[in-house]
Amino acid sequence: MTTQITVPALGESVTTATVAKWLKHEGDDVAVDDALVELETDKVTLEVYAQVPGKLSQIVAKEGSEIEVGGTLGVITEEAAVQAANKPARTVAAPKVEAAPATAPQAPAAAAAAAAQLLAPAVRKLVDEYRLNPAAIPASGKGGRLTKGDVLSFVESKKPEIKAPPASPLAAPAEPMPAAFEAHREMPVSDRPREERGRMTQLRRRIAERLKAAQNSAAMLTTFNEIDMTQVLAVRDRYRDSFEKKYGVRLGFLSFFVKASVVALKELPAVNAEIDGEEIVYKNHYDIGVAVGTPQGLVVPVVRDADRMSFAELEMKIGELAKKARDGKLGLGDLSGGTFTITNGGVYGSLMSTPILNPPQSGIMGMHKVESRPVAVDGKVEIRPMMYVALTYDHRLVDGREAVTFLVRVKECIEDPQRLLLDI
Repeated sequence: MTTQITVPALGESVTTATVAKWLKHEGDDVAVDDALVELETDKVTLEVYAQVPGKLSQIVAKEGSEIEVGGTLGVITEEAAVQAANKPARTVAAPKVEAAPATAPQAPAAAAAAAAQLLAPAVRKLVDEYRLNPAAIPASGKGGRLTKGDVLSFVESKKPEIKAPPASPLAAPAEPMPAAFEAHREMPVSDRPREERGRMTQLRRRIAERLKAAQNSAAMLTTFNEIDMTQVLAVRDRYRDSFEKKYGVRLGFLSFFVKASVVALKELPAVNAEIDGEEIVYKNHYDIGVAVGTPQGLVVPVVRDADRMSFAELEMKIGELAKKARDGKLGLGDLSGGTFTITNGGVYGSLMSTPILNPPQSGIMGMHKVESRPVAVDGKVEIRPMMYVALTYDHRLVDGREAVTFLVRVKECIEDPQRLLLDI
């Protein structure tokens, strides 16, 4: 009996995917929930898992090929021997052996070892990452098997007690280069080809299309201001340790700017609106997109209902989305429906930039590097930590008065953080 591996439904408006990488080879045995292949769409990268045990008898869609939703990626042949080998161990009757009762530490260790034998590679990787006991995680897979979703749900439910080990400072994200280039990266520069060509990924093509469409369709204009970061830095220094101890997450700048943006958006609803044909759609919810740079390209996951979140909730959500983005685990729901976007070029050292709109939104704010500069304060020259901020807006909907006022409100909130607590 054979089972086809097909491209799953990828969400509204997504009809094709590119085969990025096969994680199994023809002839490999596979178990239920084994990750088989990575697919790349214009929005996310996702893995396709085996639904039945057997052998990967045929790979139909080669790496780099584009295939429609529902199209066949490969074929799994179900074999009796393979099925038997993948049955949970508890279904196999073991001979009775008289043994001394296990001590308490031995019993959990034995249970963990037995559970670990049944784990799919992707699940085992997660369990190892978070240093979990698989026997303690509720399983929902076929035959009582533990799935990747079970582990992620368990980790989410136990936050902040469970933390992934920090990444090695020497570990760098893989560059999005075609496999043919990988060998060249090990060569001395003088031995490399003078030029190399590679096919643009679907995500990169989509980014290019959307940014060019934004330039062609919107009347974009950018206004600037500068913010004295003295008070925010003082708040962070004063409460950094106690905040992290209580909530298990660091207090960063971004939560302050999200909070300040929400204050400004409530006062200036046009910046939170969009044009739909000949109508203006005003949004009374504040779903803030946070631009994240990844090896595959720029993505903008969305923090939903940011106006209802505390500083700690914002920091945790932003950190969660950034990690999912870097790991290529963002879902379509994480990327859709934003009303306003914040991008932070300062993390790369940018002092000034003009961000491009994220359609159909009407505004995007750019944060930049904090740099000590001489400024006039009460008639005296002082050295202050300053940040330039930029707002790019759609002039078809947002007037200059509103755009300038927006940045002034953000500036006021950041320079006097107590305003954020009082919502004024």
